Amino acid sequence: MNNVETIKVVPARYPLRTLGAVVALFVLAVVVQSVAFNPRWEWAVFAHWFFDPVILEGVGQTLLLTLIGTALSVVIGGMLALARLSSSWLLSGLAWGYIWLFRSLPLIVVLIILYNFSYLYDTLSLGVPFTQITWGRFETINVLGQFSTAVVGLTLVQSAYTAEIIRGGFLGVDHGQYEAAAALGLPASRRTLRIILPQALRTILPAGFNEIISLAKGTAMVYVLAMPELFYTIQMIYNRTQEVIPLLMVGAVWYLAITTVLSAIQHLVERGLARSERRSAVNQNRSASRSRSVITTQTQEPIHASLS
Repeated sequence: MNNVETIKVVPARYPLRTLGAVVALFVLAVVVQSVAFNPRWEWAVFAHWFFDPVILEGVGQTLLLTLIGTALSVVIGGMLALARLSSSWLLSGLAWGYIWLFRSLPLIVVLIILYNFSYLYDTLSLGVPFTQITWGRFETINVLGQFSTAVVGLTLVQSAYTAEIIRGGFLGVDHGQYEAAAALGLPASRRTLRIILPQALRTILPAGFNEIISLAKGTAMVYVLAMPELFYTIQMIYNRTQEVIPLLMVGAVWYLAITTVLSAIQHLVERGLARSERRSAVNQNRSASRSRSVITTQTQEPIHASLS
C-alpha cells in the first residue's frame, strides 16, 4: 500500500514590503493632495499659458536646439573618439585636449564667450596662415547670431561628453573582435561600422540617451543670449505678469514631457536592439547545428562485416 503525501505550497509573504508600499502610497497621496488643492499653485494660470502660442514657439526652439545639437555632437564626438583611439600621438593628444577643455568649462561661460566673439575678433578669414592670401572674409557679428551661437556652444560642450561615451563603448568590445576583423582583411571603416559599432551600441545607447536628455534640459542655459527658447520665454512672461510659480510649472511640465518622449524612444531602441541580437544568436545556433550535422554525416563511413 502506497502512502501518498500531499505537499501544500504556501506562497511567501513579505509584510515589510507591503507596509512599505502602503506608506509610499500614503506619502504620494499627501503630496498630490497638497499640490492639487493648494490655491497658491494657481492652476488656472497654468492652464491658460500651457498651450499659449508663445510658449509653444519656445518649445519648438528648445526641440530644434536639442535635435541639431544632438546630430552635430554625435558626428563630432564620434570623430573625437576615433582620434582618441588612434595610434597617432598627435591626433590622440589633440582630441584629449579638446575633451579636457570643454568638459572643464561650464556651458554658460562658453555661450557668453561665443556671444562676445565679435569683440575679440572683428572678422574671420579663410586663407593661408601667416600670409596675405585670403579666399574669404566674414564679419563675426554677422556670422554668430543668437541661434548660431547657441548651436555652436551646445555642440562644442556636448561633443566632449559624447566622445567619451563612444570611446567607452568601443573599449567595451573585446579586443579579439578587432583582431578577427583585421585577420579577415576587412578595411578599417568596414571593421568599425559593421563589426565593432553594433557591439558597442549596447554600451553607448543608455549613456548616450542620458546625454541627449541632459542636452534638452541644458538648452535652458541659452537664456543668457536672450534667445526665445522655452525657459527664456517663461522668464519674460512672469517678469511681466509676476505669476512666477504657475509659469515655472508650465516649463517644468513641458520639460517632463520632452524627457518622457526621449526616454520612451530610448526604451524602443534598446528593445529593438535586443530583439535583433536574439535573432542573430538564434540564427547562429541554427547554422552551427546544421554545420555539425553535415560534418557528422560526411564523416560516417560504411561498415563492412566480414563473413566467414
